[in-house]
Amino acid sequence: MRLSINKTRSLWWAISSSMILIGIISMVISWQNPQIRAPLRPGLDFIGGTRLQFERDCTQPGNCDQPIDINTVREVSQAQGLGDSSIQIVGENGLSIRSKDLDVNQRTNLQTALTQKIGAFDPQKNQIDTVGPTLGAELFRSGIIALIFACTGIIIYLTFRFQLDYALFAIAALFHDVLVTLGVFSIFGLVLGMEVDSLFIVALLTIIGFSVNDTVVIYDRIRETIKINPEKPIADIVDDAVNQTLGRSINTTLTTLLSLTAIFLFGGETLRNFSLALIIGFSAGAYSSIFIASTLLALWRERTGKSPALVSPESMDTSTTSQDS
Repeated sequence: MRLSINKTRSLWWAISSSMILIGIISMVISWQNPQIRAPLRPGLDFIGGTRLQFERDCTQPGNCDQPIDINTVREVSQAQGLGDSSIQIVGENGLSIRSKDLDVNQRTNLQTALTQKIGAFDPQKNQIDTVGPTLGAELFRSGIIALIFACTGIIIYLTFRFQLDYALFAIAALFHDVLVTLGVFSIFGLVLGMEVDSLFIVALLTIIGFSVNDTVVIYDRIRETIKINPEKPIADIVDDAVNQTLGRSINTTLTTLLSLTAIFLFGGETLRNFSLALIIGFSAGAYSSIFIASTLLALWRERTGKSPALVSPESMDTSTTSQDS
């Protein structure tokens, strides 16, 4: 089956625009939410504070007969002077509380009060994490700088390897992938209480690298096709390049997603959000490389009337020599 992506490029752009718009709306709503005050629900790594994770001990008779009542947990937190804490039920018997910095006595008092109300906790499964606000701000700053540096490096490399318009549309595809991932996690933050941490920044950098790799493969095939058929319409050249690399792109993405799905299912709580971000971003990256970066390039070349040829000086000399002869 041969894809003619440029004939239906308005459809691909409409799909991407809709996904990005929904994500932006979600981020605005999240920003207005008094419990979040950010486009995405920030984790402890970014805002600092203390996170306590408890799980009830179901080996004790009758300890897990009733589900955890989140309103009861809120009442206990308010009684301990922690009314502004973020509370989330994890599974059937788990509890996650994120609050301001707590000392040992405050943590002990809170745990004791919760034990009296909702049941005893398993001490081997309790987790307590504390991060200072200064470190959280530094992590966020470093992550943003890393993203900017990566995008700048990609623009320079692709401009040198291809041309400036190739580089700009590749970056547009990268922004597409990042915005889709941000939008999905913003929705998850609102609906499921999912937080982002420093690993999320690592995931975004990995998504950028994967996406641009797919785009470079397609661009390279476009350049080779132009050298062979310089008079061919750019839309047909792009369609040919996409179809020639489609199998490789699909196989690479699917094998990567299989590994990420295994990590998501069996990698534990720490890697779950990280692997989920990669699954979303890699899927968006494969889509944008095929349907966004290449079609934008074709439209730009058609509108500007710019010659599609990316012929090297050696090819031009060879062409001139053959004409003279």
